[in-house]
Amino acid sequence: MSTPTRTDDREFNPVYHSYGAHKAGLPPFVPYFKELWHRRGFAAELSKATMRGANSTTFFGQAWLILNPLLMSGIYYLLVTIIRNRHDPTFFTHLMLALFAFTLIQTSVSTGATSVTGSGKLVMNTAFPRLLIPLSAVRTAFFRFLPTLPVYLIAHIALGLPWHPRMLLSFYFLACIVVFGMGLAAIFATMQVYFRDTSSFLPYFLRLWLYLSPVLWNYEMLSQMDRIIQTIVQLNPAYHMLTGLTDLVQNGPMPGPVTWIASAAWALAAVVVGFLFFMSRERDFAVRLV
Repeated sequence: MSTPTRTDDREFNPVYHSYGAHKAGLPPFVPYFKELWHRRGFAAELSKATMRGANSTTFFGQAWLILNPLLMSGIYYLLVTIIRNRHDPTFFTHLMLALFAFTLIQTSVSTGATSVTGSGKLVMNTAFPRLLIPLSAVRTAFFRFLPTLPVYLIAHIALGLPWHPRMLLSFYFLACIVVFGMGLAAIFATMQVYFRDTSSFLPYFLRLWLYLSPVLWNYEMLSQMDRIIQTIVQLNPAYHMLTGLTDLVQNGPMPGPVTWIASAAWALAAVVVGFLFFMSRERDFAVRLV
């Protein structure tokens, strides 16, 4: 009678995960963010898988990423031209650039909102900082935004707009938009777990936000609006980020200190509030997603 031979001296103990109701709270910050940084490759692979699933890495998938906002720019430009009864080719480049940047925010919010609820099995069966899920959604939104930049540059050249060193400063506002999107993705991802109708409400919220942002209008048009509308618009977080970005790229006036400070303040506030809100509830996600 043969006896089993032992080929490894290591002991393997089963690991059981128990999910139950608990008091929400924040995890220790230093270990959490160390693990978050250590697992950053996981977020990148999750983002790549999402893009492959959406055909974003194929030719026609990439083409649609460009054609969709480009067609929307043309439609909105026609609408604004009819309303203003004035043809202004340079306004088309403003509309294109601002719409591309706003789409980055919009995609971060919409894909971030459903990122956790769409990863239910992953959340329940794998141990990792859950914040990586909405952050991977923002990474996806950013890489979908990148193909639109050459399209804008072609339009910039075609219309003979000037080039100047100040254009490089626009990366500051682009960074603020990305950080701002990270915070919003974390906030709406958490809300979606508890209120499943959040994603149904988002399209209306984002459309209203688009109209209040300097996309379909610029600073020149803002000065013609009612003072109350001007105040509401200037309280819009996207107002300062998009204004600074478009002014620097299109050789507009140098953004004032308020624009620089407000953009960074909104981005920092969104990411701090969003991360803390998400981290305080993430241990409850597995129960909510069952």
